[in-house]
Amino acid sequence: MKLDNYIIQENEDWVAINKPSGLLSIPDREGKEISLKILLKEKYGNIFTVHRLDKDTSGLIIFAKKETAHKFLSQQFEARQTRKIYQGLVIGVPPEEEGSIDSPIAEHPAQNGTMIVHRKGKEALTDYKLLESFGIYSLLQFRIHTGRTHQIRVHLKDIGHPIVCDPLYGDGKTILVSSLKSKFKLSKDVEEERPILGRLALHAFQLNFTGMDGEMVAIEAPLPKDMRATLQQLQKRKKK
Repeated sequence: MKLDNYIIQENEDWVAINKPSGLLSIPDREGKEISLKILLKEKYGNIFTVHRLDKDTSGLIIFAKKETAHKFLSQQFEARQTRKIYQGLVIGVPPEEEGSIDSPIAEHPAQNGTMIVHRKGKEALTDYKLLESFGIYSLLQFRIHTGRTHQIRVHLKDIGHPIVCDPLYGDGKTILVSSLKSKFKLSKDVEEERPILGRLALHAFQLNFTGMDGEMVAIEAPLPKDMRATLQQLQKRKKK
């Protein structure tokens, strides 16, 4: 991947990236897969992790270029002074157009890398708002006040509306155009239909934080092409 195509904004202190789905934020324990941090190190030399996104979540992520900026930004994330907004497609339509999910999250006792809602878990708070309903799916906006592993995914599963195409907390099923269009036909030279959306439908959309100069910084990462194309098909289907 050409890193420059994914840089949204940068200054001498930090760089904001629109991370594609399927790319690790930072190296995993095995260190075999390429990660965004490795790519940034190749470009900038020193680079510091401020926060991270799940591998399958796309969208906005910030890395610091200096130790002073790293400390300054990390403290804001830890003190919950940043505003983190996500958008995602979920299965079905929530009964309320907006609400808060205040349910503690803990590691699954038997399944490594999986989280569950559990009364003895760590505090986790997610606000959600319905942006558009399509019957079978809904586009929601989320604000997370805590940064638990898989927080949005776990919370949405818990209320019965998992994120579309989530292999861990949902049915993992991809979205095919043929499932949305009644008169869909494959091209003659194509043997098998490819999904219009074949990955976790969750995107880190917006981030607000205070810069080193004390000014508020507000950055947005536009929805990726596959999510935009899916929404377009859903909107067409809705109008019929």
